[in-house]
Amino acid sequence: MRLAVRLLSRLCLLAAALAILAVAPGPAMASHNQVAILQDDLQLYDNPDSTLQELRHLGVQMVRVYVRWSFVAPNPNSHRVPRFNASDPNAYPARNWAPLDAIVRGAAERGIQVMLVPTGFAPLWAQGQNPGHYGGKYDSYFAWEPSASRFGAFVHAVGTRYSGSFEPPGATLPLPRVAVWEIYNEPNFGEDLAPQAIDGSTVLHAPSMYRALADATWKALADTGHRQDTILIGSLAAAGAQLKAGPGRPQGLPGTYGETKPLSFVRELYCLDPHYVRYTGAAASVRGCPTSRAAYRSFRAQHPVLFNASGFSDHPYVLDKGRPPTQGSSSDPNYAQFNQLGRFAATLDRIQRIYGTGKRFPIWNTEYGYITCPPNCRHGYPSPSTAAYYLNWAEYLSWRNPRLVSTMQYLLVDPNPYVGSPEPGGFASGLMFYPTFHHGAAKPTLGAYELPVFLPSVRAGRGHALQVWGDVRPAPYAVADGDGPQSAEVQFAPRSGGAWTTIKTVSLTSARGYFLTSVSLPSSGSVRIVWDYPPLDPLLDPPGAQAAASSASSAATSRTVSVTIT
Repeated sequence: MRLAVRLLSRLCLLAAALAILAVAPGPAMASHNQVAILQDDLQLYDNPDSTLQELRHLGVQMVRVYVRWSFVAPNPNSHRVPRFNASDPNAYPARNWAPLDAIVRGAAERGIQVMLVPTGFAPLWAQGQNPGHYGGKYDSYFAWEPSASRFGAFVHAVGTRYSGSFEPPGATLPLPRVAVWEIYNEPNFGEDLAPQAIDGSTVLHAPSMYRALADATWKALADTGHRQDTILIGSLAAAGAQLKAGPGRPQGLPGTYGETKPLSFVRELYCLDPHYVRYTGAAASVRGCPTSRAAYRSFRAQHPVLFNASGFSDHPYVLDKGRPPTQGSSSDPNYAQFNQLGRFAATLDRIQRIYGTGKRFPIWNTEYGYITCPPNCRHGYPSPSTAAYYLNWAEYLSWRNPRLVSTMQYLLVDPNPYVGSPEPGGFASGLMFYPTFHHGAAKPTLGAYELPVFLPSVRAGRGHALQVWGDVRPAPYAVADGDGPQSAEVQFAPRSGGAWTTIKTVSLTSARGYFLTSVSLPSSGSVRIVWDYPPLDPLLDPPGAQAAASSASSAATSRTVSVTIT
């Protein structure tokens, strides 16, 4: 029997238990019920079933997946617009949809939500004119002034295909519905949307293009039955630069392919200057904004996505010098790194007040992680064990922040560290090494992701309690699978030596497996969390476990935290 049929009764329970994921949680519940998102397009597109099974084993609740325009569209390397109905998913080559269909089906079978991100790259036939004037080039892996109307037609096709009622030719069942969407990826980064700025970087250009793309996407999703879905805007890279043209940089920065500072980008998206004053006249015209005060009266009605989206998303990386989540790489007030998310939220609130609305966007973290050394030791990146500590610390801080809706891990497996250089490097933020590096072993971040643990303080006087925060990420799936109430053990080992002993058993009542408890320790030593996977649960066991026919439970163990008792 097919997996979907064999597991149908369990998935019905699972769907009910995880229904909350279909709608963005409100700010009051966001911290303790964060959605656990993971993205690894390479692994998902190449090996959807085995990757999704591993993600479920880790407790991932949502996968974020790019829908690259030029990967789906016909003739993406031609400048001639093909004759086809771009709003109809059947007009696209079926083979181009097949990998994404497999991800959406496989995720639905396992009760994992999907966030689709329709985005560039753009087909050449949908790109603008004369990129060379601004130092750019035509490339179907970039997006030079992409046509918003053609992008909207593409999103219409995507929205139709994953509406829950679309049955591909030759199929016997409709494709599952997708109910979470993010509009474009990193529109403030030039390789995703170019040019970022014009006139020697004195005028930001990408925000006006993104405004049009977001408007078109909003309409396309509404027209295909997704208006009540979770729809996110932003998806911003966390850093950037802005400098006028000068020697060695004729376009200035961010120029064509650079990165615009995210809060500068957001202000311009809403037609506001650095002092939060609405642009008018020629300054407004060049930015695609209303040119008079009177014209701004219809701005909200003309751009509903900017005021009615379900949330605003950010990629709050701290990417240099091994810094923890509480320290950014820059104090620039226009950055949106993890430690600056409070300012990011305040900026969004201020902009909404300017336009007469009290909207407080929930903040979604939709790309985050820590590049590790090894394999990439070029820029002071943290060791895998330090990265594990930082990941848990960041999630604890997110759990405490009522504006944050999600916690995010970018990459399950490191990309090939040798691409482009004989020296290991690359965006090595995965939880496992690349298969030909360290034999593809798990990093300490893998266990830290599966069972996060964090102690706000690691020192206490004798007889005084310490707080232990943790998350048994897969536990809600065990409940949904019918495995009964779940609990975790807080264990202790003395520094002087001795076995691990359970000092407290914690019932897991949170919808996401989180807990916060207090423990009194007899001496200095180490603390960890242990949780037993339910035996013989076909939805939670890792691939191959059932074939082994083992009747024993598999214990998951968090990283250890050293504590001092004085």
